[in-house]
Amino acid sequence: MPLRDYAAIGDGRTVALVATDGSVDWLAMPDLDSPTVFAAVLDARRGGRFALEPTVAYQAERRYLPETNVVETTFTTDRGVARITDAMALPDTSLSPLRELQRRIEGLSGSVPMRWCLSPRFGYGAGARIGRRSGVPVASSGADALAVRAWEAGEPSCTEETISGGFETRPGSHALIDVSFAHQDPLVFPARAECEARLERTCAEWRRWLDGRACRGPWREAVARSALALKLLVFAPSGAVAAAATSSLPEQIGGERNWDYRFSWIRDSAFTLDAFLGLGCPREARAYFWWLMHATQLTHPLLRVLYRLDGGAHVPERTLPLEGYRGSAPPRAGNAAAGQLQLDTYGELLQTAWLYATAAGRLDTDVAWRLAEMADLVCRTWRSPDAGIWEVRSPPRHFTQSKMMCWVALDRAVRLADKGLIPRGHADRWRRQRQAIRDFVEAHCYSDRRRSYVRAAGGEDVDASLLLGLLHGYADPRQARMRGTIEAIGRDLLHGPYVQRYGGEDGLPGTEGAFLACSFWYAEALARCGRLEQAAELMDRLVALANDVGLYSEEIDPVTGAFLGNMPQALSHLALISAACAINEQDQR
Repeated sequence: MPLRDYAAIGDGRTVALVATDGSVDWLAMPDLDSPTVFAAVLDARRGGRFALEPTVAYQAERRYLPETNVVETTFTTDRGVARITDAMALPDTSLSPLRELQRRIEGLSGSVPMRWCLSPRFGYGAGARIGRRSGVPVASSGADALAVRAWEAGEPSCTEETISGGFETRPGSHALIDVSFAHQDPLVFPARAECEARLERTCAEWRRWLDGRACRGPWREAVARSALALKLLVFAPSGAVAAAATSSLPEQIGGERNWDYRFSWIRDSAFTLDAFLGLGCPREARAYFWWLMHATQLTHPLLRVLYRLDGGAHVPERTLPLEGYRGSAPPRAGNAAAGQLQLDTYGELLQTAWLYATAAGRLDTDVAWRLAEMADLVCRTWRSPDAGIWEVRSPPRHFTQSKMMCWVALDRAVRLADKGLIPRGHADRWRRQRQAIRDFVEAHCYSDRRRSYVRAAGGEDVDASLLLGLLHGYADPRQARMRGTIEAIGRDLLHGPYVQRYGGEDGLPGTEGAFLACSFWYAEALARCGRLEQAAELMDRLVALANDVGLYSEEIDPVTGAFLGNMPQALSHLALISAACAINEQDQR
């Protein structure tokens, strides 16, 4: 299916992708970053899926149930209308399955013949043993197992590779298929009443959570959906926020830019904490900040580009035995970017600490000392070339945005020290090195000919990440050099509503789509420079680029409008929230 045709459901631990044809084509178990049990999105033949659709021609329409992450798909046929409600059930206090996928099928009118087929492939397509336990269909592989309960959905039949059934809907009929999962735990066979109660409670819990969020302004519905998408990517056991729910969805169809994004990037941290605080999510903000402190302590004072959702730093990259989405190979698990040097991460983390400390009014003593030591490290390392925010696989360079974020790191350290929140013994050194970084950027990372900051020292190309110099406070929006940079990005990288990340070589073959976060950053930069009308117009166009249920992937093909890259993508939704709030704030002044 086109990537635009997927909706996401989840339970705070893992996320499934459901296509408009009723097929669950992606689900990792037991956690979001675990191997998959369904991965048909990466290999239609071997990946595994849970198909559910009419056996006659149909038209499908869908939506999220209002204020939830529960998907409702309506199939209209010549013989009648049926509706499927899909949810990953939120856990309750009863003896419930470790993970639970529920699919409720209702007959709205006429008679619609339905067919369902579950093809489990644990371990990225490795397969499963299928049989029955106490009459219940069960698929298992090693420590993983799933059970299928079907009520009014036909008698399940089992083969060596599938569990399937068929039935017809009638007006007012209510069928239910429940898939319960276990990992190194007893496999629970829930009763129908328990399943139905959990489904209702799941809807109520999502609505309760969103009810407390602050979503204002002309794009409040898009902000609310982005908040719900972001909440799907919060890994509840640790508080980490995954960059995306999937692995290896391509940046170019048929290309090799296929990365595993099921980890938490330091790059996203400041936007994440700012969004949590701005939306009124103090619990999520606190949990995320303390996860950051836990994860980075393991590598202190060095920062890794990304960390596992459990806080680990070991993320080896390997190729998966799957074909890849529409032949985009190789698909991967793990991410080799974890071992790169990306100096911008220090600015992101110190900015995150500044936001948290400003909101909380304090920092724990051990955290304060670690942040001070991190600032000392920036003083020693900012002169090094690095891989930059975009994790290029070409030789390291002196990327301008990396230097700007080193300036941000020391600036926030100085501010924290001035407020007495971190030790101030080295604050004078931080001030001196902060000025040295600015001197370097202004002397070597600006082109008089282009009247713009440039991608890397001595170059002439621009890069959309330069917008972060404005958004994170390196440059004032009234500054002529930053205004010129925005103009240069508009000339070179903006095509319609789409902003490319950069031009030039990056060490990889092929091309990529327009990076959605950059488009939202551009809209926010316009607003902060006082160009509100242009910012609002661009924002309207960007909000309209979401799929039918309000989700965004990482990138969009500017020619076809097709989604590219992993989805739902946290940074795309975070950038939407940030831009919407900034434009609304500027408009209120």
